[in-house]
Amino acid sequence: MKRILVIAGSDSSGGAGLEADQKVIAAHGCYAMTATSALTAQNTEGVYGIHETPSDFVQKQIDACVHDIGVDVVKTGMLASAATVSLVAKALREHKLELSVVDPVMVATSGAQLLPEKAVRTLCEELLPVTYLLTPNIPEANLILKEAGQPPIEVSNEKGLKQLAAAVQKLGPKYVLLKGGHLPLTLDDSIAKTGTEKEVVVNVLYGQNLETTVKLPYQQSRNTHGTGCSLASAIACRLAQGNGLVQAVRMACRYVEAGIKTSVQLGKGSGPLNHFHSIQLLPFPPDGFIDFLLEREDVQPAWHEYTHHEFTKRMGDGTLPPETFKYYMIQDYLYLIHFARANALAGYKAKTLDDIAGAAQIVTHIRHEINLHIDECKDFGLTQTEMEQHEESQACTAYTRYVLDIGQSEDWLALQVALLPCLLGYSVIARRLHELQSTHPPKEPNRYLTWINNYVADDYTTAVKTGCALIEKHAVKQSPSRIEELVAIFIHATKMEAGFWNMAA
Repeated sequence: MKRILVIAGSDSSGGAGLEADQKVIAAHGCYAMTATSALTAQNTEGVYGIHETPSDFVQKQIDACVHDIGVDVVKTGMLASAATVSLVAKALREHKLELSVVDPVMVATSGAQLLPEKAVRTLCEELLPVTYLLTPNIPEANLILKEAGQPPIEVSNEKGLKQLAAAVQKLGPKYVLLKGGHLPLTLDDSIAKTGTEKEVVVNVLYGQNLETTVKLPYQQSRNTHGTGCSLASAIACRLAQGNGLVQAVRMACRYVEAGIKTSVQLGKGSGPLNHFHSIQLLPFPPDGFIDFLLEREDVQPAWHEYTHHEFTKRMGDGTLPPETFKYYMIQDYLYLIHFARANALAGYKAKTLDDIAGAAQIVTHIRHEINLHIDECKDFGLTQTEMEQHEESQACTAYTRYVLDIGQSEDWLALQVALLPCLLGYSVIARRLHELQSTHPPKEPNRYLTWINNYVADDYTTAVKTGCALIEKHAVKQSPSRIEELVAIFIHATKMEAGFWNMAA
């Protein structure tokens, strides 16, 4: 996991500053550390107070992170004071932190002054010469030029943006990304004078042997609070992950563009971005899919009907009529043949050798289970030939063809989920019935004890663990929408299992 150290101020409303930085870094799968330069009391309407962190304490925060966890990229935001700017420059040199993204936060979106002029001079003299990428907007770029004793550059088109970026880059940073959001242009490269003329935002990336632009469609939106912080943090993450600078900048710009486009209005003023627009959160942790499945409210009724069916209850207390059980065993034999076919199909659809081998192990176990089934049927006067010649019930045909159809039309995981109610359910049912033999023993010896014992035996328990582990390994890679589709398959297959009991009864 790539490590990003953010040195910036805190935004109590969560839309900018450290809070936004950490959201961006989390959304990019990186690890965020923080050195807090200041606390602010602010919301979408403005900044109501700033409480600076003593510079020596900021230094301690930086050192603590570097010495223990380590840093891949440094991202700075609001640094609050000249002393903090100076110590950050010193830290970059002393810790040899070559990759840095410096967002020279000077003025808030609401207009509040976040960096004193003296600190801007220190930034020019000490921080810029050790900066990898500087990300000013147009007002910040001209303020930097002013404090460096350079004349401001009036910008009215793309050429002016490039001139401003080049002038700032000469002050020391290796690269400059000049953000053009304050100056939307028309498609013919002139200043937009009305809202309807605002069509494109041009960002200029300039540096050593590099000059390129990133053009984005202008978006009319109030929700731009924290765009600068978010862009710089996104670039830092992409650099940490090994992307080249141009690609990192382009990807970060697209990320912010989508954040604005998908934002939800929060607050009365300039609202925040949607930092998690591309994140799909699964509703279960790794190895937690099956527990999540069985605990769902839409699954529980079907699962309870299946696992606590009257048929299973009467097997547990031994009161099930023998002729009923014989018919069930015939149909279950026919079902197991198709169950083996479905698992063989799963082996064909598997992508890896381990998954192919896992499917083969389950088929081998089914062969063993069928042998036990045949032996048990002998006690009820049934031969293998008689069972093979018996007509399939409609319930058996419907269930097995549903599973095989899922195997043909869906992917490997869907087939495994369709098979799961049988694989797992028999284990759950047998364990409960086995326990009842001790806690509530039948009045007469239970003639169905062999069936119960077969499904609590070590070999079946191992097969269940193997099948569940295969499903868990692949479930965590699915999208939330795909998980819902798999849940629907599981519910339908579970209802088919209950239908199998109804058929047998």
